[in-house]
Amino acid sequence: MATYAIGDIQGCYESLRRLLDVLRFDPDRDRLWFVGDLVNRGPESLATLRFVKDLGDRALTVLGNHDLHLLALAAGNPRQAKRSNLDSVLQAPDRDELLHWLRYRPLMHFDERKNFALIHAGLPPQWDLLDAQTCAREVEAVLRAPDYPEYLQAMYGNEPDRWSGSLSGMDRLRFITNCFTRLRFCDTDGVLALREKVAPGAQTPGYVPWFAVPDRATRDVRIIFGHWSTLGYAAEHNTWALDTGCVWKGRLTAIRVRKRKPIEPFSVPCS
Repeated sequence: MATYAIGDIQGCYESLRRLLDVLRFDPDRDRLWFVGDLVNRGPESLATLRFVKDLGDRALTVLGNHDLHLLALAAGNPRQAKRSNLDSVLQAPDRDELLHWLRYRPLMHFDERKNFALIHAGLPPQWDLLDAQTCAREVEAVLRAPDYPEYLQAMYGNEPDRWSGSLSGMDRLRFITNCFTRLRFCDTDGVLALREKVAPGAQTPGYVPWFAVPDRATRDVRIIFGHWSTLGYAAEHNTWALDTGCVWKGRLTAIRVRKRKPIEPFSVPCS
């Protein structure tokens, strides 16, 4: 049995199927981990969402910012609606079933046996593994509660930009959400730089990739993430970055997840 982690799909369903052919994915034996952003921008968000959902326990996906954006639109928050390509999901006959399933996806997964964590974007340097798991569960609980639309109405924003255990209410939930689904750069004190979207080396002086902060508390945790198409595939600082810009005519990339060092990446070009 093999487990493969796959980068941001963003509605590029045909690319996903071609990658699974390359992997010789056997749904009776193998398992798939997705780094989030199943939907938006690409041409087949609905097909992608249905396919991953129908895999059942053969697949695990964490939530990305575009997945949360879909939930926010469905809950009546129109922010950034003009930049979305999600009508196929929002108008689908099985819309409610798909959205309910998506709400119950985690923000973080940790496999003790394989010693790997799966997230969409990043972690602030102050959090250790237990902190990250605890914070992920806080937002997951809110998303699964009956009043979840209130969270989705207030989710957007860049503040607060630094972690404190005393954060509470929506400030706390927004910070946690931004780390798991939007973070790329921060400074060495953990101040988030959410407007920085460039490749490492082109950022504003004083900021570093979240995974390169010296002595970050999760430096001994092996972490797989996506979200950062300008970074591309990277394996450094005990992290593996898998967003290789499929939706931007790049590639869709996967690695095999195992206790030993992961096998070098598999990828397919995206049309």
